[in-house]
Amino acid sequence: QVQLVESGGGLVQAGGSLRLSCVVSGSFLSINDMGWYRQAPGNQRDLVASITSSGSTDYADFVKGRFTISRDNAKNTVYLQMNSLKPEDTAVYYCNADVRNLRLTSRAYWGQGTQVTVSS
Repeated sequence: QVQLVESGGGLVQAGGSLRLSCVVSGSFLSINDMGWYRQAPGNQRDLVASITSSGSTDYADFVKGRFTISRDNAKNTVYLQMNSLKPEDTAVYYCNADVRNLRLTSRAYWGQGTQVTVSS
């Protein structure tokens, strides 16, 4: 069973920073793409940033220049460094990972989410 566990959310003032972490655990062969999504109340879940197994990254326009995604393949962990936070960044942030399992098939897994609240 594969599990994703996020940490690092919390309450921060506008202009502040937070660093989210997501650890993938369980039985699997490898992790392909990883990403962070967010969902505010009443809104759809949006992609924030993604990173391939080789380290190529992609960002939503609304976070470019402020957020940085990275990963440590040895630790099966993906990070999201969030700087210059704005009140509109307030949302539940979810980790996503495309995992190749022992049967050589791949599927996407989600974490439970971590709340990020930015006060003005």
